[in-house]
Amino acid sequence: MSAELLLIFALALNLVSAGYVGFSAWRFARFRRLRPATTGAQPPATILKPLYGPEPGLYDNLRSFCDQDYPAYQVVFGLRSEADPAAAVVRQLIADLPGRDLALVIDGHVAGRNLKASNLHNMMRAAKHELLIVSDSDMRVGRDYLANVVGPFDDSRVGAVTCLYRGTPVGGLASALGAMFINEWFLPSVLVALTFEKLRYCFGATMAVRRRLLDEIGGFGALAAYLADDHMLGKLVAAQGYKVHLSPYVVENIVSEPDLSGLFRHELRWARTVRTVRPGGYALSFVMYAVPLAILAAVVNEMTAGWHRVAVASLLVGLLPRIFLHYRMRAAYYPASRARPWLVPVRDLFCFVVWATSFVGRAVRWRDQDLRVQPDGVLAPEKVRNT
Repeated sequence: MSAELLLIFALALNLVSAGYVGFSAWRFARFRRLRPATTGAQPPATILKPLYGPEPGLYDNLRSFCDQDYPAYQVVFGLRSEADPAAAVVRQLIADLPGRDLALVIDGHVAGRNLKASNLHNMMRAAKHELLIVSDSDMRVGRDYLANVVGPFDDSRVGAVTCLYRGTPVGGLASALGAMFINEWFLPSVLVALTFEKLRYCFGATMAVRRRLLDEIGGFGALAAYLADDHMLGKLVAAQGYKVHLSPYVVENIVSEPDLSGLFRHELRWARTVRTVRPGGYALSFVMYAVPLAILAAVVNEMTAGWHRVAVASLLVGLLPRIFLHYRMRAAYYPASRARPWLVPVRDLFCFVVWATSFVGRAVRWRDQDLRVQPDGVLAPEKVRNT
């Protein structure tokens, strides 16, 4: 490729990335205007909370699901071991709320290498109701959550309901960067994708499903071989001819990362998961990283043409839309918080490093297990090598 073509290509990527960021901000604005559908029937529902280990704010996270403005619901907590510190938190919660329908299931049976799905499989023996709602332990909700999630099931064509989530950092720099990833990359990117495709997957923040349909696809045990259990649940529901509905209700994700290395491992596992379930889209997702592509365009310009004003313009084209999105998300969800625009370049560069690293191997560490994600999404021990 000639120097001129290389420069044109770099500048074009710069513009495409900036356009993507601007479009994602527009899609988010449209999403914010939607209102969740509530139901008049309000059928009874069971909330399933698979747990593993202690984490900051666990008691408050779990209690938010027990304090719902809803007539009849059950909450089932699941653990694999009595020695898990989360057991004491659940028992304290049950003692504090004696009038609620709360249950704790402790069962170490393993249905597959996905220990979360195995936990859910074991918890089902305590579930009472036809509507099932699964949510990860680091999520927190308001009192209207359950009514909003159940509402779309008034439509008999809806087989599953899911929710996006926003990150609230608890801790230092690593947690702040983790929340920025959720708010300024993940959430807008989903909305952009859904502009061009139907929703055929769920998110761990909320996976609501009809029990009858779950039984038809093999229960949670059918998901226990896969890393992306949330993606697989939506895929199997859609394969049965039902809709996967995205509720406008946005769940709060309490983000607590101990350090940057922990954040890197967490996001690398997530990246390799997405790379497995959406390989084409993931390979092209580098266009989302506006700041690295702006730097690339500026460097290529300096190396080939030496147009200093063009280099400066390239950096501004990439940086300004990202800073706008940063302020937009803060105003939407955390208007009283302090903006941190200086972290935007750090966050984008960190994203780019995770994206590039995700193509080098398939190993992930999850819940103290060293595993390998095979091309079909199935989990295998880390020592297994694909041939």
